[in-house]
Amino acid sequence: MSDDSQRPIIVKRIKKSAHGHHGGAWKIAYADFVTAMMAFFLLMWLLGSTAKGDLAGISEYFKTPLKVAMQGGSGSGDSSSVIKGGGKDLTRKDGQVQKSMDPREKKTINLQAAKAEFERQELKKLQGLKERMEKAIESNPMLKQFKDQILIDLTTEGLRIQIVDEKNRPMFDLGGSHMKNYTVQILQEIGKMLNEVPNRVSLSGHTDATPYSSGEKGYSNWELSADRANSSRRELIAGGMAESKMLRVVGLASAIMLDSNDPNNPINRRISLIVLNKDTEDAISSGGKPLEVKSQEQVTPALQQVAPKEKTSAAEGKNQ
Repeated sequence: MSDDSQRPIIVKRIKKSAHGHHGGAWKIAYADFVTAMMAFFLLMWLLGSTAKGDLAGISEYFKTPLKVAMQGGSGSGDSSSVIKGGGKDLTRKDGQVQKSMDPREKKTINLQAAKAEFERQELKKLQGLKERMEKAIESNPMLKQFKDQILIDLTTEGLRIQIVDEKNRPMFDLGGSHMKNYTVQILQEIGKMLNEVPNRVSLSGHTDATPYSSGEKGYSNWELSADRANSSRRELIAGGMAESKMLRVVGLASAIMLDSNDPNNPINRRISLIVLNKDTEDAISSGGKPLEVKSQEQVTPALQQVAPKEKTSAAEGKNQ
């Protein structure tokens, strides 16, 4: 029989070791998850509260951001914004649209129609001035006796008033710029009426083709026509016309005739006064258009009756 007391006693002890520390990696993953959920719910809120126009603008921006930002276009944001691609308020209901596409903001101005209407109104005023002048001539005994020498018509430049010579009834002294008394009265009466319209005025002097004995070397028809035009300007102002209304005063000698078939016809000696329309006034002010651009005009039968043809020659002396 064995002696159990002599057997060694073996004690098995299981050593329990603690698990290793997992660190904070799970916290990072959880934070990423929460952030993603916040972004998702924010996206859902934006999709639910943003108008279709805004969505289209956002979509277009991310498709071609440079093109949209530089050139604009539909969906590029509110066109009223100073910065292209920006908008006023993403929560508004009308969406992002171009200002030119918005019927509430669209204000179209037809420049051609506006210009045509302005020209129509201006022509109406000049026509009214023409009628008033004709009535004034008829009602004034002094002017009425010279009505055949006062020619009033509408041209492409404006309202033209011409005071022409008649045989045995010249406006100026022979070969000079001293004005006859009735010419002074005619011009002063016209000067009073010119202030009725805001249009400015151009004035030109004209002679017939009879030259001075010295030709063009000395005092000639050019100087004579300019002196007569200036004398007329002074009488218009003396009659009451505002000085600021006069835009141009020129002497054109015999360059532009009423009767080109008879260069010595008395009606070629005249003072031409044009109440300018806006286009002609602007063209003259900018130097882009000469005072009179028409070709030599043919005398109408009515003008031919103003005075019979006058036969003169340079040898007989200056008769203008």
